[in-house]
Amino acid sequence: MIYLDNAATTLYKPEPVRRAVYQAMGTMGNSGRGAWGPALEASRVVYSVREKASEFFGAWGGASVAFTGNATEALNTAIEGLVKKGDHVITTQAEHNSVLRPLYRKEKNGAELTILPVDKKGNFSLEEMEKAVRENTTAVICTHASNVTGNLFPAEKIGKLCRRHGLLFILDASQSAGEVPIDMQKMHIDVLCFTGHKGLMGPQGTGGICVDPQVKIPPYKVGGSGILSFDREHPGCMPEALEAGTLNIHGLAGLGAAFDYLKEKGPEKVMEHEERLAGIFYEEVSGIESVEVYGDFSSPDRTAVVSLNVEGYSSKEAGDILAQKYQIATRAGVHCAPLIHNALGTRERGTLRFSFSWFNTEEEVRRAALAVKEIAGERK
Repeated sequence: MIYLDNAATTLYKPEPVRRAVYQAMGTMGNSGRGAWGPALEASRVVYSVREKASEFFGAWGGASVAFTGNATEALNTAIEGLVKKGDHVITTQAEHNSVLRPLYRKEKNGAELTILPVDKKGNFSLEEMEKAVRENTTAVICTHASNVTGNLFPAEKIGKLCRRHGLLFILDASQSAGEVPIDMQKMHIDVLCFTGHKGLMGPQGTGGICVDPQVKIPPYKVGGSGILSFDREHPGCMPEALEAGTLNIHGLAGLGAAFDYLKEKGPEKVMEHEERLAGIFYEEVSGIESVEVYGDFSSPDRTAVVSLNVEGYSSKEAGDILAQKYQIATRAGVHCAPLIHNALGTRERGTLRFSFSWFNTEEEVRRAALAVKEIAGERK
């Protein structure tokens, strides 16, 4: 099988990641729940992964990193904790439902929401974002990269805009973490939400939220924390404030190995490889008369995603043919990002998404492009 659905999850993980999870299964107890060997080893691992995540994302040290099960949980934590009744929040049509649905719930409970439109190439306007700021605006919440088009949005410029107006900047890095360099302090990001199982090449069920120490997020979940057990309120100090219950320590061991692997290989080298493969695929398919490709390919600032449609097919029909006839795994549909399809004109048919990883090869990419050409030729 040729696996080209890495924007959903990386199927192939680095060998050190797999090994770390396996070893953790037999050696680690519950972090913060004991002073004996396996429990202490778990605590050491959790601490080290916090430090690695902070370094990787340019955060404020390990205490600024709390772990979650995924980016969805991290985004819900941030939005639920920071958006209040009467607040005005700015977001975009490019968002995943992990941003939109928590915001819709807040809107239903008295918050105000502006959703900036995107154009036919999937881009939104910074000028329109600035014009949307009101007296009661408190935050900009948006994705770093579209999971539909692969467009990379200017996080540092958005961060500067937020600083000028005294707004919180909450960034969804689901599609960029591990593929695009991120420095929270340089880019003026107050809250970063990430998942471990995509570009970071870590295990599923891992993710986190990195928070500027000046930003206080109330606990989203409460319960056992391993500290202050007699208090009726959940601890308010980071990172325990945003963690309750047993962490996915086995998964975090794998995530720590993933950070190490990326550091060893060099994030820039990984990004260059993935973007080169996406570029080869784009050049092969964009010239096919009956194929429409979506997104802005005039900019070099992109993730390794190419979404398209073949004339005469729905995205799901084409995806099924790729899977059944060619053994090529892609993702068809709306990708849990419904609003951007209004702008792209793909609300009814969705798009067929090809997404590339460090473990894909040029041969696989060219075979996938040939398959698209053959499918397109059958309906001429």
